[in-house]
Amino acid sequence: MISARRTTAHAVVIVVSSVFLIGVTAHVPAQTASTLRRGMLVLVQDKVRVTLNVEIADTPETREVGLMNRPSLPDDAGMLFVFESTSHWAFWMKDTLIPLSVGFIDDQWKIVDIQDMRVGPNPQTGRLDIYEAARPSRYALEVNQGLFARRGISVGAKVIPAFKVK
Repeated sequence: MISARRTTAHAVVIVVSSVFLIGVTAHVPAQTASTLRRGMLVLVQDKVRVTLNVEIADTPETREVGLMNRPSLPDDAGMLFVFESTSHWAFWMKDTLIPLSVGFIDDQWKIVDIQDMRVGPNPQTGRLDIYEAARPSRYALEVNQGLFARRGISVGAKVIPAFKVK
């Protein structure tokens, strides 16, 4: 009888624990910062050098999620979007909680456009703004809004990746 009670008690603990874990993880986004490749970029404009730690979004799935649902972004961090080809890529701020600036980068690793992106309205109740590159680009770098201007980086700056790009 004691062993049957222990078995039943263990089964109840396992079921309750499983239900709890499923409930807790159901609200966690599929992509977290720990699932992305990481690297370092150096932005160079004249004598100004800015080093950033970046997460690399180089698949359709990681590019789609981007920085959605992140409550903050360190000032020395960003997300580099790597596209398969050069085009007039466009961004929106769906489910993005922090204002960002995006630097569009050509295939020679030169910034060709910078735009500030505001936090969008609730997508169910409002239209999302689209931020399209003014010139063709192969990469895009999202950082905290205003970082490029505060650090003296503008169109024409060189971007030097300190990692292997796919």
